[in-house]
Amino acid sequence: MFLRTFLIWLKSRRGARLGVHDVGRVAMRVMPNDLDTLGHVNNGVYFSLMDLGRFDLLHRSGAWAQMMKHGIYPVVANETMTFRKSLQPWQRYTLESRIDGYDEKAVYIRQRFVVDGEIYAEGFVRGRFLKRSGGTVSLGELADVLGVDISGLRPPEWVADWVAAVSLPATKAAAPSIW
Repeated sequence: MFLRTFLIWLKSRRGARLGVHDVGRVAMRVMPNDLDTLGHVNNGVYFSLMDLGRFDLLHRSGAWAQMMKHGIYPVVANETMTFRKSLQPWQRYTLESRIDGYDEKAVYIRQRFVVDGEIYAEGFVRGRFLKRSGGTVSLGELADVLGVDISGLRPPEWVADWVAAVSLPATKAAAPSIW
């Protein structure tokens, strides 16, 4: 992934500028190290590839530079994936990434693996932002840093139920592993 990240970074420096709320698209190809023993893209690899799509969107929109300037970095809080068709060895596809909305604490990003205009898989990510100096970044602070209006973008209605269903206790709260 380091090599792919570097290549995405190089492409994003020369690529068309995007708005932070635009759809980012990255043309990719299935590589041998993406495959599992069944010969298709491993389910866990999809999440790593999605990191590249979010990085490209943030970089090409200028958000990455602004976040680094202000000591802010993104982290994934939750993610889910739906698989429709398998990506095969050497197959070309486009990874599409778009911010779907914001709530009080997080940003929600939808990402699709698309072949010839057809969705093969779709992932949904809930991201938070942290400060290098410690602590979390409020969405209001993030909006100020990026110079964007986030008030009109609400995540899909099902998101609140999803977040409630998969959330773990806060990092400072007890979280014993009791089956």
